[in-house]
Amino acid sequence: MEPGIIVAAIAAVAVLMIAFGIAGSRQEDPLKARLNQLGQMTAKDLQELELQQPFFDRTVKPLAGRLSGAVSRITSSSFSERTEKRLAMAGNPGDMKVADWLGIKAIGAGVGFGVLFILFGVLAGQIAQGLLLALVGAGIGYIGPEFWLGRRVKARQKGILLQIPDALDLLTISVRAGLGFDAALGKVVEKMKGPLVDEFRRALAEVRVGKVRREALRDIVPRTEVQPLTNFISAIIQAEQLGVSISKVLQVQSEQLRIERRQRAEEQAAQAPIKMLFPLVGCIFPSLFVVILGPALILIMQNLAV
Repeated sequence: MEPGIIVAAIAAVAVLMIAFGIAGSRQEDPLKARLNQLGQMTAKDLQELELQQPFFDRTVKPLAGRLSGAVSRITSSSFSERTEKRLAMAGNPGDMKVADWLGIKAIGAGVGFGVLFILFGVLAGQIAQGLLLALVGAGIGYIGPEFWLGRRVKARQKGILLQIPDALDLLTISVRAGLGFDAALGKVVEKMKGPLVDEFRRALAEVRVGKVRREALRDIVPRTEVQPLTNFISAIIQAEQLGVSISKVLQVQSEQLRIERRQRAEEQAAQAPIKMLFPLVGCIFPSLFVVILGPALILIMQNLAV
């Protein structure tokens, strides 16, 4: 047998072995592996997997989804849009949609109605009075989640307001060190945590999938409605459109935000004496009056008794 044929045969065998090795070491598709794993699970395994989920996802959310259809039919589109905006401003707690939120409000109304009707209607034996109070309880249960959502929105806006100066300082330092604006924004997302950083992370993700940067930044405004952040984003967009150096804009905005933070601290310090007046009058002064005037009152009463 000629040496060339032997070399060709060895090369062919080597190529086949490499091909089989690559095919055998290829990683399995994660989705396919997950489906195979779910297919091999028994009913007991599926039940344990479901019980591992949070209580809210297992009970409240499915019930809210069933009730949301009936509630959404009697609500206007403007109310749905306003609710969607408030949920976005609150950071979408629990990844809730408008339908889920309407279902939760319906659950609150049902719980308020049932509790007050049982307490003041069935147990007290006053059905008519219990129905009236139950209707009041239904209204309170329906409106109550809105107060929780409002507090959530205000707390998130306060967190963003407190975080803006530090985030902008880091952003300014990163840009002046030579990074581009997107890279500097990524550095802020990497080094910090908080609601403002979550908004920046979402904007960067939108830019990576092809959205224009100024549109991604402009979409942050209706999700936060924090005036200093709105001013900052407007300045960045305007600088990008006019070709102004972003480094200078960031420096000016950083200095302005530090001044505003100092002014807010001075304002809160000026309000402190007025806020301290109410606990002083309501809690401390009565005890001082008792300690100071108590012995005098006792002597006066003894002299009058004599």
